[in-house]
Amino acid sequence: MKIKSSLKEFIYPPKTVTNSCHASTVLPLGDGKVMAAWFGGSAEGNDDVKIWVSIRDNEKWAEPYSIAVDGEALPHWNPVLFKRENGEIILYFKYGKPIPNWVTYYCISKDGGKSFSKPRVLVPGDTDGGRGPVKNKAIRLKNGVVVAPASKETITRNWKCFVDISYDDGLTFEHSNFVLRPKKNLKKVGMIQPTLWEDDNGGLHMLIRTDEGHIYRSDSKNGGKTWCKGYETEMLNPNSGIDLDRHENGNVYLVMNPTTGKWGDRAPLVLLESTDNGETFEEIFKCESTTGDHEFSYPAIVADGNTLHITFTHEREGIVYERIELE
Repeated sequence: MKIKSSLKEFIYPPKTVTNSCHASTVLPLGDGKVMAAWFGGSAEGNDDVKIWVSIRDNEKWAEPYSIAVDGEALPHWNPVLFKRENGEIILYFKYGKPIPNWVTYYCISKDGGKSFSKPRVLVPGDTDGGRGPVKNKAIRLKNGVVVAPASKETITRNWKCFVDISYDDGLTFEHSNFVLRPKKNLKKVGMIQPTLWEDDNGGLHMLIRTDEGHIYRSDSKNGGKTWCKGYETEMLNPNSGIDLDRHENGNVYLVMNPTTGKWGDRAPLVLLESTDNGETFEEIFKCESTTGDHEFSYPAIVADGNTLHITFTHEREGIVYERIELE
């Protein structure tokens, strides 16, 4: 599909709400409203980092408000928004440090995102480094089951991914098997932060961030309970977050950094389209064309009819919202 128009703006002026920010999530609410959330504070991983939320209405973003776990101040990470079938909005996020000790919390809004309930632990007693969606959105399958793209990180960089499966619309989850990791350069590929889509035949697929210079892929024939061994795609990946969504016509839209090499090589940021169920992708738009020592990263994307809603980190100082209209 061709691009009809695009709009691009900061959700708030850089470095005005917090000194640093990262890892946004976006959710269209209907009636032209859009919600976004991200984490922000003095710097990633510091104890003052909280989750921030804003809603765009009447072409204007509201003043962001913060969400945090009560008690001991520890850093918050990677919010993910999800709309339940009853209209409630769930906000998932990670809490704690170091990363292998993450615990996933969630809170619920029953008033369209104006306020959220007190954060609660998603999977009580979990010691797996965080459950539920790790960075990218959960999706609802055609049969109503919700699958959340998840991953586990360890101090030794033993990165591996899985999905968490929910049969009650995002409140409780069952851990799938881990995706088997292939070897490259005599070591197993580190794979985290997958992003998901379901095809017309009920097949479930994921593209995966890796530490080996390329995006990898895995596929499931049983709704995410088991997965094939991960395999390399032609798309480059500088160990940076990616996200995709499937249009109602079957096209898949992916946002990523088309670079490889050193960790952090996160410019430019581009939008790609696949018309063959993710087998091949073609670049169709540049969200950020600047190259070099810059960071435009950790995108989130939602396809809502012919509108693509995208948010991403801009130099760790602000969150950009981009709305793309397709013909």
